[in-house]
Amino acid sequence: MLNRKTIFPGVIELNFQAGEVLGCNVYLVFDSNEWVLIDIGYEETVDDFIEIIRQLDFPLSRCKTLVATHADVDHIQGLAQAKQTLKTTVTCHPNAVDALQSGDTLRTMAEITAQNLRLPMPPVQVDHQVQDGDIIKVGDIEIEVWHTPGHTDSQLSFRIGDALLSGDNIYRDGCIGAIDAHHGSDIKAFIRSLERIRDSEIKWLAPSHGPIFKNEPQLLNNTIERLKGYLKMADFGTLAESWPLMDQWEEEVAQGRLPEGLNS
Repeated sequence: MLNRKTIFPGVIELNFQAGEVLGCNVYLVFDSNEWVLIDIGYEETVDDFIEIIRQLDFPLSRCKTLVATHADVDHIQGLAQAKQTLKTTVTCHPNAVDALQSGDTLRTMAEITAQNLRLPMPPVQVDHQVQDGDIIKVGDIEIEVWHTPGHTDSQLSFRIGDALLSGDNIYRDGCIGAIDAHHGSDIKAFIRSLERIRDSEIKWLAPSHGPIFKNEPQLLNNTIERLKGYLKMADFGTLAESWPLMDQWEEEVAQGRLPEGLNS
């Protein structure tokens, strides 16, 4: 039996437990012998994670549910395999249901043709849906569900006491989950989600990738300001709300104005 390396009371992160990074962060929340998993990662590491759980002396039959933070392949490709092995249920936000049940390779980012990326995305039946404010009970532990859209429209975070399992909202270096229209990104919603996290009483953020870190307002502010800039940048295409350069161009065209020094 392995010694349990809890990061918070009743919470184990399985990569940290293993002493090596196998994939996205997978959180096991437990009270007594009842437990849930938040995310599972790729199919190829499902057996590794389940073996770690077995060695931690958690009865496999007592897995209450498998929770998807959102419907991106690097978090949920292994759900179908894990569900079958553990004979348990799958839980997610309503916005993730169609992608999970259909195995949608576009919305889950399992297929990016331009980069020759093609990963299988096994469909999985969703048994439970949760929304903002819902509570997932694990023994006497109450996990408060936060809907924090922005990275995707289905992104969930989970509050346990003064800690937040914060998904792909923000990482310790101030980076955020990828912004891409194909899987439901929304820059304005992202800003609101980060403001909610910043203004909360949460002390610790446990993201879906990388190390745990403190909820520092300045870090959040810097990222929020960067995101606000994205709203005015052509780099983000249809996700931006405007492109100020085009307003300038219209004015210059109307005035017949060229850059100073040109044709001189």
